[in-house]
Amino acid sequence: MRRLRLAVLVMSLSPAARGAAQSTPQTQSGEYTRYELLAPGTARFRILYDVSATSPGARFYFNPIRKGSEASDEKIYDRATGGALRFEIVDGAAARSGGDTTADLETHYLKVELPRPVPSGGEVRLLIDKTYRDPKSYFVERDEIVFVRSLSILRNSVVLPAGYELIGCNVPSQVLTQPDGRISISFINAGPAEAPLLIRARKLP
Repeated sequence: MRRLRLAVLVMSLSPAARGAAQSTPQTQSGEYTRYELLAPGTARFRILYDVSATSPGARFYFNPIRKGSEASDEKIYDRATGGALRFEIVDGAAARSGGDTTADLETHYLKVELPRPVPSGGEVRLLIDKTYRDPKSYFVERDEIVFVRSLSILRNSVVLPAGYELIGCNVPSQVLTQPDGRISISFINAGPAEAPLLIRARKLP
């Protein structure tokens, strides 16, 4: 009798509620983030985030907008075709009901409409392009620019503005000059916790 009552209760739920009840935490893989520091004094930096959505059957992918950062210029692409994808900004409650059961209720998210459902054992590769303004993360201190941010994913790189040289970095990194002359700093966060990155740079003479 108890099982019968439970079955009746589940069937009485709306399709949306049943979907939320049956959803599992969002999964992803292959994350790589590139931060391009924009003009000093603007507190703005461009973020290029490569990620594969891997939740079987998912029709949406949720990308958080970090607290304290103002997002703008968002564009999202399907890596398989290069086509632009539709998205909207939703709150944490909508992200939870849409499939990301671990979404923070006090955070906003980019809700990306995937070009096809994620296949079982497969992925949908995305490129998320957005610009943040965050004066606490990117600022000018005397004659130096400072970028300080906790980074949790495995692979990251930071690109300095044109005409700036690296003078300090608190994590082991690979430093390269790009074809356009800008300096890039790449590193791997192999630990279980977030990497408290601190980069300092100054303008070349």
